[in-house]
Amino acid sequence: MEVLEDINNSVHGVVWGPIMLLLLVGTGIFLTVRCRFLQAGKFGYIWRNTFATLFHRADSATHRSDGTNVTPFQAVSTALGSTIGVGNVAGVAGAIVAGGPGAIFWMWVSAFFGMCTKYAEIVLAVQYRQVGPDGTHYGGPMYYIEKGLHMKWLAALFALLGGLASFGIGNATQAAEISVAVNNLTGTGFDSSLITGIVLMVLVGVVILGGMQRISSVTSYLVPFMALFYIIIGLSVIVFNAGAVPGVFGDIFAGAFSFEAVGGGVFGYAIFQAMQNGIARGVFSNEAGLGSAPIAHAASSTKDPVQQGLWGVFEVFVDTIIVCTITGLVVLLSGLYDGSLTGGALTAKAVEGLTGTVWGGHFIRVALILFALSTILGWEYYGETCWGYLTGNRNWVRYLYKAMFLVLLCVGAISSSSAFLEDTSALNLMWSIADTLNGMMAIPNLIGLLLLSGVTARLTKQYFKTGSSL
Repeated sequence: MEVLEDINNSVHGVVWGPIMLLLLVGTGIFLTVRCRFLQAGKFGYIWRNTFATLFHRADSATHRSDGTNVTPFQAVSTALGSTIGVGNVAGVAGAIVAGGPGAIFWMWVSAFFGMCTKYAEIVLAVQYRQVGPDGTHYGGPMYYIEKGLHMKWLAALFALLGGLASFGIGNATQAAEISVAVNNLTGTGFDSSLITGIVLMVLVGVVILGGMQRISSVTSYLVPFMALFYIIIGLSVIVFNAGAVPGVFGDIFAGAFSFEAVGGGVFGYAIFQAMQNGIARGVFSNEAGLGSAPIAHAASSTKDPVQQGLWGVFEVFVDTIIVCTITGLVVLLSGLYDGSLTGGALTAKAVEGLTGTVWGGHFIRVALILFALSTILGWEYYGETCWGYLTGNRNWVRYLYKAMFLVLLCVGAISSSSAFLEDTSALNLMWSIADTLNGMMAIPNLIGLLLLSGVTARLTKQYFKTGSSL
């Protein structure tokens, strides 16, 4: 066990270390240049053709299905549901504790370039997606790596890593967070982990047995509600403490460029910590470059790759620039980031302190439950698609995967309770390995994005010249 843990820690240090984070951001910079700073120069156009269309009548292109596949909005809801997760609440708080206020600035930087990375992923996913016998669309990095680069071994590696990671990042850890939040909400002292796990199995099972159609239908209602719920809570807290906001922004920018030595350490250590934690949190939160979200977007009924790709820019903007920033400002306004608390507990305590009521913390816990649930639904489809690719899309494999996924939900919920598992070291190691696999997914995906960047640039240029990339 110790040997496996040592190996995982070494690989994890590389996967989420400075070199890999530099590669992720560097890919975003490269794609941004090739697409002529699309996320900045065309931001108004993107906004009008994504968010603004949500207010059009129901038969607009955003809400229109071809009868077989999901609508563009359902596709982005599924993808956004898997990216707006526990990391937006707990992860941002942890980044501030580890990297200081400056981590927020570098999170913004990673998000800016991540917008183009996510855009390119989706464009390629739609361009190279496959059509099943029943007319359903399916795709993702494994398909554009195989069809675009003719590197089936690399495509299979991505699918294997994605399929394995779905059991941890999109399953056990999320279930554990839900279980902890439920126990904290009840406040009775009764450990409801087992009950939570069983209820979670039933709820998720009802949804995922309906396939992508039902998953996307649920997330199209759940995601807008949960995002708006969290944004309203966060903005209310920020507005009520508006007088301190300018000082917080001052701390963010000062921390981002603080070259002072910390605790007698190396000169510039502070800025290194801020950069590493901010960029890592931005990437981990919006998943730009990891290759997960394009799997959901490939299922869209949209015919034009670029049109669907525009939703990727919107997705990163909402996830990181809006939701993560709100969390960061709330934590910084509270002044509680001294290391005594971290994660979701810190965010909940920050809201409690700023509002002067325990209800503020309860609202955050409810948001955590919704965020984790949407992440579970999205990642189930990602994992199912990855395993489907590896096994020729056999139905029995899909149903076996669903069964295993549901069982692990209950295990993940129970793992949060020492009453059921006194020694959680093995399960904690499994979660850490899944986190490593999640980061490793980015390697084959980034290779695909870089080598196929010419395709992305050509389709983008054609779209904005003629109104269509087809």
